Amino acid sequence: MAKRKKLRMKLVGMDANAFAILGRFRQAAKADKWPEEEIQKVIDDAMSGSYDHLLSVISKHCLRGGF
Repeated sequence: MAKRKKLRMKLVGMDANAFAILGRFRQAAKADKWPEEEIQKVIDDAMSGSYDHLLSVISKHCLRGGF
């Protein structure tokens, strides 16, 4: 996967539901013109473990303070 710039995502005050977080990530990545294949790779990785793993994976693709 090519190195992409980090996304701007504000999840503070948002429902902490994992699917809501993944949906917000998908929206931000699409808006930033990420290829669907790269978006899906991140989502698949995020969903491959616990809720904490999901947060870790998504946060590594976001600007510091994005959460």
